[in-house]
Amino acid sequence: MQKVPRADRVEGSAESDSGSDAQDHKSAADTEAAAPEASSKGRGRKSAKAGEGTARGGSDGKSRAPKDVGRSEAKERVVPRLKERYRSEIAPALIKEFGYSNPMQVPHVSKVVINVGLGELLDNPKALESVERDIAAITGQHPVATKAKKSIANFKVRQGMTIGMMVTLRGNQMYEFLDRLINIAMPRIRDFRGAPANAFDGRGNYSLGLREQVIFPEIDFNDIDRIRGLQVTIVTTARDDEEARSLLTHMGVAFSKEPVEAAA
Repeated sequence: MQKVPRADRVEGSAESDSGSDAQDHKSAADTEAAAPEASSKGRGRKSAKAGEGTARGGSDGKSRAPKDVGRSEAKERVVPRLKERYRSEIAPALIKEFGYSNPMQVPHVSKVVINVGLGELLDNPKALESVERDIAAITGQHPVATKAKKSIANFKVRQGMTIGMMVTLRGNQMYEFLDRLINIAMPRIRDFRGAPANAFDGRGNYSLGLREQVIFPEIDFNDIDRIRGLQVTIVTTARDDEEARSLLTHMGVAFSKEPVEAAA
């Protein structure tokens, strides 16, 4: 005999099948509805990031600041006042005085050389470090050691021995040093009566000897081991001493009216 299923069991299985199908359809519909929302949210985040990147200056979201802006602004800010005064006042005055037809003929300072002799190294080897520190503080540039080109027995000098230190200044550092030398250091010289007027070499170059390095405000009197002198050579493009003297006078150098006698 075949067993006939009960009606309530058949109806219950049908209802359960229909309920499961309905739940499946509902979950699929919910998934399809959630998918566009998620994709729209992702697109919104990407567009927001892209907008932030574009606002910062880059299409890929990276900030790209111009590199040369800070350098150009720094160059404009650090123009020495003596250089600016040369362009606006000194050069036109020289053109009017000498009647130059070409602005390139106007003399200007090309470089400044500071030299310190170190004959004391035979007795005081530590003098090299002291001089190097003083020159670096005065000029703002690291000096180089000068070597003897040949041996001199009378002075106990051998070839290749360090006999001094020097530094060459150009550009803005040159103008800044000249500004401090003319307006600050030279007025602090003891019994200063003007710079010697006969210290030109005949080619437009001027050499000034300073007996004390403490006249520069960068040197602390309590930190030095002894008083040392230094020589400052101002190299110009002047054709003769008259043009060089006029250039330095307009820059503020006070020359002595009395000629200085050479040491015997």
